[in-house]
Amino acid sequence: MTKTLSPGVDIRRAADRSATRIDWLDSKHSFSFGSDYDPANTHHGLLLVNNDDVVSPGTGFDTHPHRDMEIVTWVLRGSLVHQDSTGHSGIIYPGLAQRMSAGSGILHSEKNDSWRLHGAEHVDEVHFVQMWVVPDESGITPGYEQLEIDDRLLAGGLVPVASGMDRHRDESAIRIKNKYAALHAARLTAGQSVTLPDAPFLHLFVPRGAVTLEGSGELATGDAVRFTAIGGQRVTATEDAEVLVWEMHATLG
Repeated sequence: MTKTLSPGVDIRRAADRSATRIDWLDSKHSFSFGSDYDPANTHHGLLLVNNDDVVSPGTGFDTHPHRDMEIVTWVLRGSLVHQDSTGHSGIIYPGLAQRMSAGSGILHSEKNDSWRLHGAEHVDEVHFVQMWVVPDESGITPGYEQLEIDDRLLAGGLVPVASGMDRHRDESAIRIKNKYAALHAARLTAGQSVTLPDAPFLHLFVPRGAVTLEGSGELATGDAVRFTAIGGQRVTATEDAEVLVWEMHATLG
């Protein structure tokens, strides 16, 4: 980084997010997405999309294209079926990390799997967060990876979920094609704390529960914080909670 950054902590409340709501989908967007475009809210660091989605049973996203994007999906409740044009398929559930590299072009679908698991008499919504970061290079070969990391989450602390950084090569669950970015996750019980990494750009999202952020106060479900040139704050759960933290050592443009 050659540009001098001004330290900042930008809290974004859940209620201020734009949303897409249709009969089978409740999707809340941390950044500009789809037809909702705000030129002042396109990304933070390398993160372009942080969508908080709830999908009804037996429904989901039909086959659609992506290109030149690293897409990480993190399920909080229920299960999601992934299928893509490279022949990969899988069921994503809480505690399983999943990455799809769209690269030169890929088609995929994502559907709520509860009807397959439980039958029509007992079905559940699926709640997941989908996050997009740009890759280091355009036009790479599309790819897919998923890995169970539930046991590591139960041990406490921030766990690398997806990373392209060399220092996480032996510990991150899945690899992404950006050497400046890493996603960490933590499951916290009330009173537990984690310390945020120190990086030029951080994005903290609270998809479940409530926490306090050192120096800034309470964060509720759906709240997010964008940090610039600052880190090391403690995040403490005030009730059972889950946090997602993007550590980024570069930004777009």
